[in-house]
Amino acid sequence: MKRGVDTIKWKSNRVWLLDQTQLPFSKRYIVCSDYLRVARAIKTMEIRGAPAIGIAGAMGLALGALKIKTTVQDRFLRELRSIGKKLIATRPTAHNLEWAVNRLLVIADKNRTKPVKTIKNMLTREAVAVLKEDIAMNRKIGDYGASLIKKGSNVLTHCNAGALATGGYGTALGVIRSAWKQKKIKKVFVDETRPRLQGAMLTAFELVEERIPAVLISDNMAGSLMHRKAIDAVVVGADRIASNGDAANKIGTYPLAVLANYHGVPFYVAAPGSTIDPSIKTGKNIVIEERDKKEMLEVRGKRIAPEGIGVINPAFDVTPHELITAIITEKGIIKNPDKNRMKKVLR
Repeated sequence: MKRGVDTIKWKSNRVWLLDQTQLPFSKRYIVCSDYLRVARAIKTMEIRGAPAIGIAGAMGLALGALKIKTTVQDRFLRELRSIGKKLIATRPTAHNLEWAVNRLLVIADKNRTKPVKTIKNMLTREAVAVLKEDIAMNRKIGDYGASLIKKGSNVLTHCNAGALATGGYGTALGVIRSAWKQKKIKKVFVDETRPRLQGAMLTAFELVEERIPAVLISDNMAGSLMHRKAIDAVVVGADRIASNGDAANKIGTYPLAVLANYHGVPFYVAAPGSTIDPSIKTGKNIVIEERDKKEMLEVRGKRIAPEGIGVINPAFDVTPHELITAIITEKGIIKNPDKNRMKKVLR
């Protein structure tokens, strides 16, 4: 996405979030003056994407710290941990959120004997550092991933794992951006990504902004296109990766991996190391967020299904590591991921 439109930024002790529920029709920022507004933005997906909500969580915690009135260290830390728990609870599947919040909590705990004002300043600096590091990591992911893309490729991506889902540049779209710059990309197929249409509204928006040739498709077209040999690679992001390489991503990712495996199409997962959760052995242990049934029943407030119909609405599914050709991180490429190969990244 063109620079000048930031997904998230820290300015004058406020957290500024680009409201992604308004895209692609308008660019509006939400200005958060307290952590509760940040938490609501994460919960309602005004900001979304695992790396982006991790950054938002870190900034939300720093914002919450600034509002704590006590100058007694132990009381300050208790209140800070309480804020951290509330932020983490907003989106249970994405590991980046938990990772970023805990990163700041560890700093606060290690410096617990210092004046509260000093700790607050440290947390603010660290939250901004999380943002800067994310952008740098995404560019490395993009460059590593581009090496896997053959010249003249048509690439399929699902959901949105671009600048809007991160601090900038993107993970899966970062790979596509870098490959496009190297003149390897011929065309990008964009799944609409039901039920919230992140592909249609966000990924399509980013690609149009950068004039990368793209075609929007419905979620159920991928198999037909693969059968016609119209797709050369699939690149997706991830919200949490287990220590054996199983990857949780937006619902609909798993069937894409099955289709890609059947048709001999490489299936790549692009994500920063902060998405890998070493405490989870396999994808069976990943908590899958169940979202409001209205997301299935309505499109932008207009009902599309009859009254009385039942609904299930898991936000994510898990792709087994056996179906993943490679996981692309800022530390390098893990081909044919399994628990032994993943250990190299987890060190």
